Amino acid sequence: MISTKPRVGLLALTLELYEQLAPGLRTGREEWIRRAVLPRLAAVAEVVFERAAFRAEDVQKTVAGFESAGVDAVLVICLTYSPSQIALPALRRTPLPILVWNTQELFAVGSAFRGEQMIDNHGVHGTQDLCNVLLRAGVPFEYVTSHLDDPNALGPLADFFAAAAAVAGLRRGRLGAMGYPFPGMGDFALDTTHLAATLGCQWTALAVEEYIERAAAAPAGAVAALAAEYRRQYAVASDVSDEDLENTARAELSLRAIVAERKLDALTYQFMAFGEDSRTVTLPFVAAGRLMADRIGFAGEGDLVGAAGTLLLDRLQPPAGFTEIFTVDFAGNGLFISHMGEANVALARRDRKIPLVARPTPITRTRGRQLALAVSFEPGPATLCALAIGPGQRWRLLASRMEIEDFGPLPEMPVPHSKLAPREGNVRDWLTAYAKAGGPHHNALCFGDATGKIRAAARLLDADYLEI
Repeated sequence: MISTKPRVGLLALTLELYEQLAPGLRTGREEWIRRAVLPRLAAVAEVVFERAAFRAEDVQKTVAGFESAGVDAVLVICLTYSPSQIALPALRRTPLPILVWNTQELFAVGSAFRGEQMIDNHGVHGTQDLCNVLLRAGVPFEYVTSHLDDPNALGPLADFFAAAAAVAGLRRGRLGAMGYPFPGMGDFALDTTHLAATLGCQWTALAVEEYIERAAAAPAGAVAALAAEYRRQYAVASDVSDEDLENTARAELSLRAIVAERKLDALTYQFMAFGEDSRTVTLPFVAAGRLMADRIGFAGEGDLVGAAGTLLLDRLQPPAGFTEIFTVDFAGNGLFISHMGEANVALARRDRKIPLVARPTPITRTRGRQLALAVSFEPGPATLCALAIGPGQRWRLLASRMEIEDFGPLPEMPVPHSKLAPREGNVRDWLTAYAKAGGPHHNALCFGDATGKIRAAARLLDADYLEI
């Protein structure tokens, strides 16, 4: 089970001098952290915190503990002024992303303001000292100023934490590619050494022959159970036979076994490669859509970049799935999106069962019929995202606020299909801006507004961020 809550180490800093001048100050500030801050942060992250640090060796021990615990990021709070050089060595060495949160307990400074309140609420200049030296030392960091009583006080923190966890997941991700990239599709052509050296994820080649052999050897009981599940869960077309369902179940069991054995986080396949082996019974369209619902990233046509992009968006704001823009709705200011058979079933509209249909025309040669789930997405706000390679081999993340329209499933459409519209502006201008920004033809989609998280992820990846 993939955790959806990031893990964060809270590094609270104070001044050693106060251990003599104000002996109860540190414990009082720690009590505020436990009483007020940690309960609020619990909504957006699992936080590791023991005590405040005021010596360099304690900071180093604390940060080393965070690394051992496998946290996704370090959150720094100056509970009082704290000299930067006690924290700089540890923060310079750690590979963990750093966010400095400039906050305090007191909300207002009025005519009744007292010296005791100043002592309890004077961390801001400590953050300024720290950020100056981090900048000078070339240590990347983010900085947020907010109070717990502010509207959306934790929003930027939540975006950063989600981005840190997602980027960590991407960097340790394992991608699988079955077949070969679609000939001539250049927008996702890449040097896989560049992929590993920059994004950090690894990839492995998968054989169509293994897919065929595993499908043929799938246990009869498991095949029958999965075929029965299809009949229960989906609106199975009347012309789809038991044999069609069993072949589709064998394909899913095969692909799932490959994903599990290789410990894959995302995959892509090239449909034409299946047709080049005469033993292929059917294509794994249904399997791909259901695997995406289990948080396996996916892209079609041998697109490793797209698979990594779908994986990243799913880790940022699940569920996320693969899609592609096919047709412009000029009259309705929208976009018709689809693909040959793959869409995340977790994004499907909830007011009806997903149609499970047979493609009337095979997209490549197979011995049996090719089934697909004709998913139409749940209407509402959404984010369209794309990971792409830009000029100079720099990664870029493109993101757009969209609205999924109340559209589909259409009875004559045996493939996934939905309609999107830009939340603002004209679709003509959107398409022009997207193309001029180098937007690729494979996309990822999630519910809600994920632009803040995508922007934060781009900074952590040292990628360009373009909001269309």
